[in-house]
Amino acid sequence: MRLLPLILLSPCVLLAEEPAVSQIMARVAENQAHAQDMRRAYVYNQKILARFTRNNGKLAREERHEYMVAPTPAGIDKKLVHFEGKVERHGRYITYGEPGKEIKDLDIDGDLIRDMVNDMTADKDSKDGIAHDLFPLTAAEQEKYDYTLEGKETYRGRQVYRISFRPKAHMDGADWKGEALIDVAECQPVVIDTRLAAHIPTAVKVLLGTDIKGLGFTVSYEKFDDGLWFPVSYGGEFHVRAVFFYARNMSISMVNSGFTRAKVSSKIAYDMSEK
Repeated sequence: MRLLPLILLSPCVLLAEEPAVSQIMARVAENQAHAQDMRRAYVYNQKILARFTRNNGKLAREERHEYMVAPTPAGIDKKLVHFEGKVERHGRYITYGEPGKEIKDLDIDGDLIRDMVNDMTADKDSKDGIAHDLFPLTAAEQEKYDYTLEGKETYRGRQVYRISFRPKAHMDGADWKGEALIDVAECQPVVIDTRLAAHIPTAVKVLLGTDIKGLGFTVSYEKFDDGLWFPVSYGGEFHVRAVFFYARNMSISMVNSGFTRAKVSSKIAYDMSEK
């Protein structure tokens, strides 16, 4: 009766010397589901930095968010405990204390930075806020992609598989290509890099004046307990040009830290005194 949990928690050790990539990814999918369930027992701190710069490198807008993240039956609850924002206007910076605050009637940066933070770090369908389709490791997402085992190497003192992935032909909902480093001993992701698999059609660029370059993301995981791996850092940087006159270099980064097991019988209290 004790064999099944052992297989699920340490699956890669039980595979052959050179397992097929399908075997590795199947174990990864199982462990992703298990790790996500385990994460819901932890409270942690989350810091987010969102930044927009102009083509000349000058800062246009910046927001720093800090959250206390607590488990809920459905996933997580994020409580904003600290915020700093600033925006450039006529050569000087105006500070503000509300995420995505509009400084003038038509504030494109304000709308976009608010949407970017929400879409990329607060996905309602995700157990950790990171959109599951950005990093296709779950069983459902794996059905949309082809995976290739590129080899085995050492990363930060641990043996890892380097696995590349790209969308299957004519597959809807598969937007990314990239590489993943998978821990050999535990079949858990260590680092995943993704980038947009296809370019925006030329017709869209011509008609709407919209283009996105360098769109991609990276997430890194660390082990905290048997079977428990947390995403500790996540981020991306890209360039957006829209409606002909608007252009920004956009970046977002997220760091998780201070992991503490939550007491199931107690309520989580947020200290709002430290701003």
